[in-house]
Amino acid sequence: MRTVSVDELASWVGKDLGTSDWFTIDQSRIDAFAAATLDFQFIHVDPEAAKQTPWGTTIAHGFLTLSLLPHLMTGTMLAPEGTVMGINYGLDKVRFIEAVEVDSRIRAHVRLVDVADKGGGRWLLKTEVTVEIEGADKPALVAEPLTMFIVP
Repeated sequence: MRTVSVDELASWVGKDLGTSDWFTIDQSRIDAFAAATLDFQFIHVDPEAAKQTPWGTTIAHGFLTLSLLPHLMTGTMLAPEGTVMGINYGLDKVRFIEAVEVDSRIRAHVRLVDVADKGGGRWLLKTEVTVEIEGADKPALVAEPLTMFIVP
């Protein structure tokens, strides 16, 4: 994670922060997510039934792809120097655009959208994350995660 002084944070607004490594979404991960969320819809967990869908195979849950943002963003995030912790503060927007077929590779492009000084050593950073599917014309999703950084 790249760190900058709190005085420099605003100068990063509008800039690309980077792109993650590729990450493969395999059936075992989809099945584990289904078990964790109790979402066993056939399109995710039944390869035979999924052959009859427009994709012809199983697809990842949209929320599985969304849940991978912290992992995908790890190497791209910007934080104020001296940060003792960063916490997920929520999302301003999420759009699921394209299905992620089993065994697809995804990666995240991250751009800093806003920085807000919330006082008391709290800095709220809003990013825009576009999750690309290798070889696809459209992204899997576009989201605006919010991360609160605590700086003593």
